[in-house]
Amino acid sequence: MRALLQRVRSAHVEVAGETVGAIDQGLLVLVGVEPGDDEAKADKLLKRLLDYRVFNDPAGRMNLSLRDIDGGLLLVSQFTLAADTRKGLRPGFSTAAAPEQAAALYDHLLQRAGALHSRVASGRFGADMQVHLVNDGPVTFLLEI
Repeated sequence: MRALLQRVRSAHVEVAGETVGAIDQGLLVLVGVEPGDDEAKADKLLKRLLDYRVFNDPAGRMNLSLRDIDGGLLLVSQFTLAADTRKGLRPGFSTAAAPEQAAALYDHLLQRAGALHSRVASGRFGADMQVHLVNDGPVTFLLEI
């Protein structure tokens, strides 16, 4: 699994002009699923997302996690993160999980996130989404599990 996490002051996702998920301060996470991924990898990713120290402490150092600040977590499925971009001028998607597998793992990730964290929002799997964010820093990391 791949997750592009961005520390945000706020973020929201729209589908057909309707806001389907929104957070204030927290993490916007774009999630890509690959064929070998499973629920164990999704659980490991979620733990890292909740505990990854990317928020500033009073001294201005990145020592606080999403849990520490009780921030929002906005999860957005993005199959293009799993694309093969090593050669050519067009991405290949044979490295992305089939839609059925990806949807099941994304749903699992959302359910587990909601059970472990109080402020979780999401986009809509497979939809044409417009993602709006105010990146804080900017601070962006690519996590690969």
